[in-house]
Formats: sequence, C-alpha cells, structure tokens
Amino acid sequence: MSYDRDMLESMRRVEATRPARLHQTFPRLTPEEKQALLQNFHPDYRPEGMRPLAVGPNAGDRVPHEVADLLEGTGRIDPDRFDLTRPDADVDILIVGGGGAGTSAALMAHERGAKVLLVTKLRIGDANTMMAQGGIQAADKANDSPAIHYLDVMGGGGFTNIPALVRALTRDAPGVIKWLEDLGAMLDKQKDGTMVSIHGGGTCRRRMHSARDYSGAEIMRTLRDEFKNRRIPNREFTAAVELVLDESGRCAGAILYDMETGEYSLVRAKCVILATGGMGRLHVQSFPCTNHYGATADGLVIGYRAGAQMAFMDAVQYHPTGVAYPEQIVGLLVTEKVRGLGAQLVNANGERFIYDLETRDTVSAGIIRECGERGKGVRTNTGMVGVWLDSPMIEILRREGTILRALPAMFRQYMRFDIDMRKVPILIYPTQHYQNGGLLIAEDAETGVPNLYAAGEVSGGVHGRNRLMGNSLLDILVFGRRAGVAAAERAKSVQQKPLTLAHVREYRRSVEASGKGTGILAPMLLPDYARPETVARRHEEARAA
Repeated sequence: MSYDRDMLESMRRVEATRPARLHQTFPRLTPEEKQALLQNFHPDYRPEGMRPLAVGPNAGDRVPHEVADLLEGTGRIDPDRFDLTRPDADVDILIVGGGGAGTSAALMAHERGAKVLLVTKLRIGDANTMMAQGGIQAADKANDSPAIHYLDVMGGGGFTNIPALVRALTRDAPGVIKWLEDLGAMLDKQKDGTMVSIHGGGTCRRRMHSARDYSGAEIMRTLRDEFKNRRIPNREFTAAVELVLDESGRCAGAILYDMETGEYSLVRAKCVILATGGMGRLHVQSFPCTNHYGATADGLVIGYRAGAQMAFMDAVQYHPTGVAYPEQIVGLLVTEKVRGLGAQLVNANGERFIYDLETRDTVSAGIIRECGERGKGVRTNTGMVGVWLDSPMIEILRREGTILRALPAMFRQYMRFDIDMRKVPILIYPTQHYQNGGLLIAEDAETGVPNLYAAGEVSGGVHGRNRLMGNSLLDILVFGRRAGVAAAERAKSVQQKPLTLAHVREYRRSVEASGKGTGILAPMLLPDYARPETVARRHEEARAA
C-alpha cells in the first residue's frame, strides 16, 4: 500500500516519539472536562443532526433524521386489504432475528417446551454478533464482582442507564460465560485453565473475556451449532414487516415477507421476540459504519408502530477507531482490544492527546477535536482525515508476537493491503458502530406492548447514553435468554382474541395528519446504495403513489 509524502513524514514523527511515550502516563479527564468535550465535539450534540418525532409514543423526542425518516414513513402492506382470518402458521413464540439475541432466546424457549419459529431476513448468524471482535465482559475473577461491573456500566452510560436493567446484565454475566463454555465455546485461557481477561475502555477491572479477536464469531458458531442440532424450526431470507395485535392490544404475531419470492404470510404467535439488531446501515450523519448489511432498524420501526416506547434514541455510538485508510475498508472496526493491549492514539506529530481507554464517546469526541479544531489530524491521499493508532507499541510494551497471537483477524485485515501493523501505525477515525437506544424493555425483556419482547441492540435502556466494550455480546445473551424464558412462560397462559391491524391503520392516519410523512417505505429491509439522485427519485415516486 502506497503512502504519500505527508503521511510518511508523520509516521517518522510517530516513530521518533515512541521512546518518550513508552513510560508516559496520560491523565484521565475530569467529569467536567469530559462533559465539555462531548458537548462541543460529539456528533450527538450537533443540533442539525436530529429533529423531533411527529408521531407515536415518543412524539416530540429528538431522534436522528435518518431514524425519523423511517418512523414517519409508510408501511409495506395495506392494513385494509390483508386477510388476518387465516394464519399460515401458528406458534407459541415467533422470534424475529437470527443473531446472538434471537438464537439464544430460541434455545431457552425451546428448552422450556415452547413451539418456536425463528425467522431472519438473511441467514442465521448474519448479524453484528458475528462481527464483534474484542470480547465479552463478566465479573468472574477474585478481585471483581457484579457490583463493581455494575458501577462501571453505569459510569460508562453517564449514569443515565436504567438501574434494574444494569443489575440484570451484570448479575447474569458470570452464568452466561459458564453457559457458553458448557455449549462448547473456546474462550482464551492460560495454560492452567484460568480465563484470560483484559481491560476495556471505562472499566476498572480486567474482565474482558475473548476468543482472540474472533470473539463474536466464536460465540455465534457455538449458538448456531446448538440451534441447528436441536432442529428448531426457522426460515431464512424472511423479514417481518408488521406486527399484528389482538383486539385487546396484545402482540399476537407478525406479517412476514419472503425476500426471495416476494410473498407475504401471516404467523400467529402467543408471544413475539424482536431481535433484529441496530441501525448502522442508516449511516447517521453520513458516517461510515461497522455493521452488517441487514442493520436497518427494522424491529425499531415495527415495534414503534405497534405502540412500544423507545428510549435513548438520541444517543448513537461512534466507535473511536474505525479504519480511515486504506479507502477500500474505510469505516471497518479496529477493535478496542488493540488499545487494551497497549496501542496508543497519537496525532500527526506523534503526540498523545487523550487517555486511550476513556469511554468510547469521549475518545471519539477527542479524535474529532484533534482532526478539526486543533488541526492535528493526518490527511490521506484519498481525502480522509484521521489520527494514528500506534500499534507497534503492543509489541514493544508486551512482547514480539503478541499481535499475531491476540489479533489475527486485525493483522490479516491490514496485510491484505500490505500494511504490517506490527511495524507501522494504522490510521483511524470514528465510525458509526452501535445504537445505544431502542425499544424500552423491562428486566424480563418485555416492551410496553404486552407479549412483545425485545433483546439485543433493538432494545434500549441497558447502556444509557454510551455502551462499554464487551457489554454488547453480554447484552444479547443476558436479555436473549431472559426473553426466551419469559416468553415461554407467558405463552402457557395466553388466550388470544381476534387479530387486528387497527394500530397500523391509526399510525398511518397520524402520519398523514402530521403533514410530516416522508413517503419512505419502512421497514427498509436492505440499505440502498444507489446514487443520491436515484434515491431521491424513488422517494418522490413513493410519495406520489
């Protein structure tokens, strides 16, 4: 990979400052300094990036324009023309989403004797779970406890998190690790069998468990194998486009769309679990993203239309270290584990400018400030700007071979472009990574709509305004499992009334009455990367129709 003259000169300055940085302790920000940094530089605080919602349970709340466009859009089916009297399938529990949350929910519900159907619009495992690299948090060491983990999670979220959800997350964590091990997950261990654990940003204990930097892939492999071995019924390439309620207002199933045939079907269910993931592919504020292709906020859209309240939808997580060079992989994740192992963030002059393991929102804001107001970013020959993540420091601070042993996926990601991160720093810039908010849930993962549950990134309240590394893989398993157990128990006593789409009809009237309707088809299902003028034309055609 070729670097231009300015980048090479900046690299030389980074090399020259390494000896001085070797034993340098960089101070952490005070709470006041942190808040000032966020307010001035974090994208969530840009007033032009959001607008108040016009309709629904959260009307008046500010959300990203890209989210509002969908929530003020139009549904894919006409509620007056869809026949609800003849369901195509009848189940106890319908699970929408085939990532870690949906699969773990299916396993727990199936264990309890429920008749389960899992549908996913891509393939089972095509999810952000598979792409998670750094690890999963759990307080299972002698110097740690769920109470200490709880305090870290609350602090990372700016003490805005819902305490009951954080208690559930941290209390269940050690048991989740044991469950994964019992299912066959191969997590990193010392020769004596002790779990390897490292720090993540915003944590005061080393509680990050991993499978090198394939952690999510290893967890998803384990769950998917168990799911398939149990022969749990499932449909791939099948999306949910609308939830169905019964006449008492309880969730009672969903309308599904076959992505291959274009046909719609109705599944009646005593309970529904949404595990559809986040909204990365909306590219909020035009940021690149780390998410898989199907992360288009589908569950958020259909859950909100059914009456589920949202929480923290004005809080988007931008991972501090997304690839800024080479251009072919801009936005892809450089796992926080790289910093946890000793890589340092430095500007174009080789100077440290922020403590490397501050919370993600703070580090992102610091990088944006360094590249903007301070003018100390590195500009590439393709027009990107970023700062260096000095990865060779890992081999210096630890020992030679650490990167190959602990970060094989990251190493290969860069070597595809002839960049050896053992020898040269890598250029990074914040990238959209996670949906901090979502459908508000209780401790058992139930939303405000009876018999509708949500687990994983589609849900909100657990992480407050900022998620810590390693708590997303934990979140999907804790609340996926809780949703599966609670839904299976609830299904035993559900007596459904006739099905209805009256909520869809009423929501459509509300959008029309607001005068704010966008005409955009929602849920989106798949991202549209056509040229802007083509997308604009399609939107105009949708409005006219």
